Amino acid sequence: MKGLIGKKIGMTQVYDEQGKVIPVTIVQAGPCVVVDVKTIEKNGYSAVQLGFGERKAKNATMALLGTAKKAGITGNPPASLREIRTEADPQLELGAIVTADIFKADDYLDISGITKGRGFQGCVRRYGFKGGRYSHGGGWKRKPGSVGMRESPGRVFVGKKLPGHMGSVNRTIQNLKIVRVAKEDNLLFIKGAVPGPNGGTLLIKAALKKSK
Repeated sequence: MKGLIGKKIGMTQVYDEQGKVIPVTIVQAGPCVVVDVKTIEKNGYSAVQLGFGERKAKNATMALLGTAKKAGITGNPPASLREIRTEADPQLELGAIVTADIFKADDYLDISGITKGRGFQGCVRRYGFKGGRYSHGGGWKRKPGSVGMRESPGRVFVGKKLPGHMGSVNRTIQNLKIVRVAKEDNLLFIKGAVPGPNGGTLLIKAALKKSK
């Protein structure tokens, strides 16, 4: 099982041995506590459920409090829970701690997170529409244009690109390379950008499509 829950710290840059600048995102990967273990015999599939961070007990649901108690967590329950599938039944025990040392430099990751919310946006910002003309009496500079139909079918097709809420969706960036691992602080220096704002929760897993 190579996966963790993390938090985006922010972006910076580092230098490699040749003095080349590499833009990196610093991610706090763990420590995560094992709150549940799924097996084929009991659950029909193999997985590990991890907890990350802390939240006040008064703000947690009864289900979360029960899960934390089952894992032997006596303090505040985890702030985030994520389940990571495994190929075989995991050998981890409830209450075990998983840290960033499961990864090393030059490993490749798939990172999922919630993108930044942009609010209500029009077609030009949301989908990159060209918009209408700015001269000769054009009155539709940033409008989508005609969306109607004739008598048949007489409706707007489902999925038509129109103004609406932008952002705040789950996105996965694949094949991101680890430049450096600070094991003592559980920090990963990952080349490139990852989804979401600083402080956002991330799901970090070993790259699925990258050849081993």
